[in-house]
Amino acid sequence: MRLCESLFFFSSAIRVKSFVFGLKLQRVKAREPMESMSPISCPTTPRWNQDRPFLTGRFHQETRPSSKLADSKRSSSSGVDQAIGCYDTALQELIVIDDLLSALVGIEGRYISIERFHGKEDSIAFQVDRSMELALQELAKRIFPLCEYYLLIDQFVESSSQFKNGLVNHAFAAALRALLLDYQAMVAQLEHQFRLERLSIQGLWFYCQPMMGSMRALAAVVQQASTKHFVGSGVLNLLQSQAKAMAGDNSVRSLLEKMTECASNAYLSILERWVYEGIIEDPYGEFFIAENRSLKKESLSQDSTAKYWSQRYSLKDTIPGFLANIAATILTTGKYLNVMRECGHNVQVPLSERSKLTIFGSNHHYLECIKAAHEFASIELVNLIKDKYDLVGRLRSIKHYLLLDQGDFLVHFMDIAREELNKKVHEVSVEKLQSLLDLALRTTAAAADPCHEDLTCCVDRASLLTTLGMHKDSDSNSIEDPVSITGLETFSLSYKVQWPLSIVISKKALSKYQLIFRFLFHCKHVERQLCGAWQIHQGIRSMNSKGTAIPRSSLLCRSMLKFISSLLHYLTFEVLEPNWHVMHDRLQSTRSVDEVIQHHEFFLDKCLRGCLLLLPDVLKKMEKLKSVCLQYAAATQWLISSSIDINSQSHPQKTMIRDTIVTESIFNFEREFNTELQSLGPVLSKGSQAEPYLTHLSQWILGVSKE
Repeated sequence: MRLCESLFFFSSAIRVKSFVFGLKLQRVKAREPMESMSPISCPTTPRWNQDRPFLTGRFHQETRPSSKLADSKRSSSSGVDQAIGCYDTALQELIVIDDLLSALVGIEGRYISIERFHGKEDSIAFQVDRSMELALQELAKRIFPLCEYYLLIDQFVESSSQFKNGLVNHAFAAALRALLLDYQAMVAQLEHQFRLERLSIQGLWFYCQPMMGSMRALAAVVQQASTKHFVGSGVLNLLQSQAKAMAGDNSVRSLLEKMTECASNAYLSILERWVYEGIIEDPYGEFFIAENRSLKKESLSQDSTAKYWSQRYSLKDTIPGFLANIAATILTTGKYLNVMRECGHNVQVPLSERSKLTIFGSNHHYLECIKAAHEFASIELVNLIKDKYDLVGRLRSIKHYLLLDQGDFLVHFMDIAREELNKKVHEVSVEKLQSLLDLALRTTAAAADPCHEDLTCCVDRASLLTTLGMHKDSDSNSIEDPVSITGLETFSLSYKVQWPLSIVISKKALSKYQLIFRFLFHCKHVERQLCGAWQIHQGIRSMNSKGTAIPRSSLLCRSMLKFISSLLHYLTFEVLEPNWHVMHDRLQSTRSVDEVIQHHEFFLDKCLRGCLLLLPDVLKKMEKLKSVCLQYAAATQWLISSSIDINSQSHPQKTMIRDTIVTESIFNFEREFNTELQSLGPVLSKGSQAEPYLTHLSQWILGVSKE
């Protein structure tokens, strides 16, 4: 069969294959957009596309065609080929040129064969008849690498057109196919020159040399891509690295950059959909952003360990090199658009601001387009949660209730819920507390807040120290008795937060608010109990207390009250309020939701540390001091009544014994309180070196201990 006829069948096969490939692409585009990178079952290539070799072009490599010259020789020798060495040198040259022209398009000749090693398609070599003239053999062997490069590229084009290899490989194979068509046209022109007897083997080598470098580079790329099964980003990175490696050869580098551009077009189409609409349309899982559909947005308000915002969409390990530096920006751009779409706010980057993402060597226009899309999405989402969903208003409402900024409802609630809160933790009725909380909210200034209905109550099963992981059963100085824990130590408030505000005010963030609330609430309870004790002392001022322990008890009560009041003042006006105003000011100038989350988390972490909740030694001392205060407040009624009874009794011996007991009890409370207070001073002084905000509290504690 003549080479022209072979090329005719070859080009026909390519047209058929192109038609089949076009049908594949149409079927892919007709599929619904996919927003996840879950395992995808790719359609299989029809068996007839492999069983009928004339549709793939592989038949050229699996048959042994012969030229017209060979036919004449075969007929003269009864169908048996003679060794090429039997011919003179001039005739050998003609035969070799004829075989080489066939070999250049992957077709074996009579005296040039294709050897495959160990059945591997990418391990091939061309062999010549050993009887050929040595000079002709050397010239032929110089051209063989080009023949091998062609076969490798051709096989890659055939195999990469299957569905499972992805859109990038499809686009790369299409670009290679167009290049091979030009190559085949060049071979056909050389054959035409050969038929006109204008082509020698030296001339054939001369015309083959210019394309040798380009074909070598492409063959190296496709061989590595096939061996390592690269798809998507892997193929693009391979092409880019090879282009950089060819910096000294402008023509080869330009070709590889062109291949990179062609192969990246399909990838950039996926990228465009993501940064302009927030949708992942990735039928073959090639995109560098993965979606975890098992993570639901509802988990943000239900699970304190929810990772929806950080892991619903995440970056894969393989990222195209030209997008590596801006991958995080691309990720957040699509996330922002996706959030707005899930809110029913279907926002897309305006068409006037869109631009087709393409890469042209050193042209970085696509980076500017991505940054513009990111800025648009960031501002739109921030404005949405600030204006439509009133983020700052919600944060202020949470501050009123969980940080006790507006405490009138809390005073009323503690009055009406006192009996229920004094019960053991397993006996507390959350439903009753909720009804009492609703009553307190409706009958105080909190009723004017439209968000007060989102406030709920809850009761933990462990004390604050246990919740923070600071309590150990083996601690001999432990102040916690699990059996004696009441609702006052475990009561907390919660707040209903809807999407998309749950991105910022997540369950994890609410847990931090609740820790602060529990500490403040218990401090308020201690203050109320000490105030009650102080009122008892004030009620007997008109009585003659000379010679009793009442004056000493009054001084102790005042010291305790000063301690807890100063602690609450510190927590409120030196920790919570300043940090709140800093966060509020920062939120006014934020331009992205991630900045909002960052400022909010920074505020909560700083408040936790400032409220001593992340300082185990200090917090344990504070809890011990509060425990002593509560014990004293609970015993005050008995101490005062006993002191009054002592003055009224007429039995000196009984009076002396009872006076001794009362006085000793007050001394014990005073000694224990002062001891704990004095030991707290050095702890705070030491901590103030790493935590400067403890300086004021430390100075006050040291001042109180000297009184």
